[in-house]
Amino acid sequence: MTLFSKETGNPFALIPLFVFIFTFLGAGIVLNDFYAFPSPVAVLIGIIAAFLLYKSSTEDKVETLIAGCGESKIMTMCLIYLLAGAFAVVSKAMGGVDAVVNLGINTIDVAYFPLGIFLIAAFLSTATGTSVGAIVAIGPIAVSLADKSGASLPLISGALLGGSMLGDNLSMISDTTIAATQSLGCELKDKFKVNLFIAFPAAIVTILVFFYLGLNSDIVTVAIAKNDFSWIAIVPYLLVIVLAVVGVNVFSTLIIGTLLAGIIGYVGGSFTIMEFTQKIYEGFTSMTDIFLLSMLTGGLAALVDKAGGITYLLVQIKKRIKNKKSAQAGIGALVGFANLAIANNTVSIVITGPIAKEINDEYELSSKKTAAILDIFSCIVQGILPYGAQVLLILSFANGKLDFFDLISNAWYHLFLLAFTLVAIYSSFWDKLVKRFFHI
Repeated sequence: MTLFSKETGNPFALIPLFVFIFTFLGAGIVLNDFYAFPSPVAVLIGIIAAFLLYKSSTEDKVETLIAGCGESKIMTMCLIYLLAGAFAVVSKAMGGVDAVVNLGINTIDVAYFPLGIFLIAAFLSTATGTSVGAIVAIGPIAVSLADKSGASLPLISGALLGGSMLGDNLSMISDTTIAATQSLGCELKDKFKVNLFIAFPAAIVTILVFFYLGLNSDIVTVAIAKNDFSWIAIVPYLLVIVLAVVGVNVFSTLIIGTLLAGIIGYVGGSFTIMEFTQKIYEGFTSMTDIFLLSMLTGGLAALVDKAGGITYLLVQIKKRIKNKKSAQAGIGALVGFANLAIANNTVSIVITGPIAKEINDEYELSSKKTAAILDIFSCIVQGILPYGAQVLLILSFANGKLDFFDLISNAWYHLFLLAFTLVAIYSSFWDKLVKRFFHI
């Protein structure tokens, strides 16, 4: 590795990173399931490759690995994951998810089911921080509604996919949001405001499209079974969103939300105090994969960085950057290609986050906008991958009645989000509007 200088970096130092990516990708292709092979194990294989390839003492490599795993931003990210998991599990256990779904189903006209499904999925994934969770909760209901009402299954499914990715991208407790903001070192509320200024117009246009289609629908209204729900079960979700937007510390926000959900669940008889504590721990363990993945990836990145791999990537990327706009577009392309390779938007952000931070600081970009771009591009790509979890779930719920191209051709939100993101990158007027409205 002495053939390369510290200024130009070392391309061979990237080999362990590629070992991780191709192990994860290859296992997904062979097993026909990109979530069958545990991603933390794939990272561990990359770390082993680094230990075998890098020419330094074992003690030095161990120290670098531990320093990377224990880096403050990585640990902050991991602790937020644990609290987010606790809130999600406790809220679901006390009936929050069912309440949101039933609220929507009870109040939506059949002709506007695609619009309703989009809005329900958007709220649920924003409140819970997971697109997969929203799809799991709503998917079977959406398919059933299409069957019973005669509404378009591709349109309803596209609405579900778009709404779930909208919430995943915007949510304060989404692992993608946490990873992006921690990587760039910006506040959650600031990233949310910038992100909202891109996603909200895309959502409005999508809503108008679904409203127009519903207005001109010739579907005959049919009776759909309605279920009772408790309004108070939705309050913890609303509270977490409000607290996060006004700038309350994310740790405090999640603890308050979890305690409120616990109180509501206890008073409502959903669980005992002991069961409440068990649900909290269940929430912790539900985040084991992403916790270990983030920690070990931080260690692998530290090893790759010390060997000159990150420097090499930065040098190559900077050769292709001409100005701030191309720097932002380059960051979006970087995380997009990473997501294309490993079909996991959170992992893609964790991997590319340090590089995005370097580019952001080098070109004096807005860390809030860069975090939003990281999150948005990862979600756009994740939402259209034929081997992504979100698409695979919806296709499985459809049980052969829907193919991939019909689904993606009706995922209007993805198209509009990409368009507005490109406007945000290349339009100076957009930056002026953000500063005027949010003073950031």
